[in-house]
Amino acid sequence: MLRKLGRTQTIRQDQEGLEVPPGQFVTEKFPVLTFGPTPKIDLETWRFKIFGLVEEEVELDWDQFTDLAELKVEAPFHCVTQWSRLENTWEGVAFNEVMKLVSPKPEATHVMVHCFGGYTTNLPLDVVTDDDVLFAYRHDGEPLPPAHGGPLRLVVPKRYGWKSAKWVSGVELMDKDAPGFWEVRGYHMRGDPWNEERFWDELT
Repeated sequence: MLRKLGRTQTIRQDQEGLEVPPGQFVTEKFPVLTFGPTPKIDLETWRFKIFGLVEEEVELDWDQFTDLAELKVEAPFHCVTQWSRLENTWEGVAFNEVMKLVSPKPEATHVMVHCFGGYTTNLPLDVVTDDDVLFAYRHDGEPLPPAHGGPLRLVVPKRYGWKSAKWVSGVELMDKDAPGFWEVRGYHMRGDPWNEERFWDELT
């Protein structure tokens, strides 16, 4: 179901889409799983950069970013450690809305998401341009806490949670796939929970 609420667009996944992927158990908790310390991010100096295979790079400050049209997505969150939280409301800016600010070059096929603290993760461009992918700054009606990626995290509902990168600082467009932080360490390049794509040795 898709509807317009002023400048806010809301996407709700069909209730039939709330089935649990294989190998997952359901929890109402939202565990915090992070490699390394939670970075301290000052919104006064926070910047978001779109670079790589674009005609002209773009950099936004916090006010410019949060002034973009808002998207609300209600969707499950599936962690590679085998838990799934089925009911989540994410609010932020659609990936597609951000991409309107640049002109990607024709050879761009993938993105690398960059984050404060040095984390990265890779995704195909045709995955992140799905209509339920967003950069979220609120979760369940509250500002996204630092432990869960605040002030801004990417949310990709159809992939395992490590692809929903915390503390996002920018997006790099690329002409081929390349492994990010966890992918270099053995996690799957795609991370599709419905196919249990958890680790490299599961690549087909």
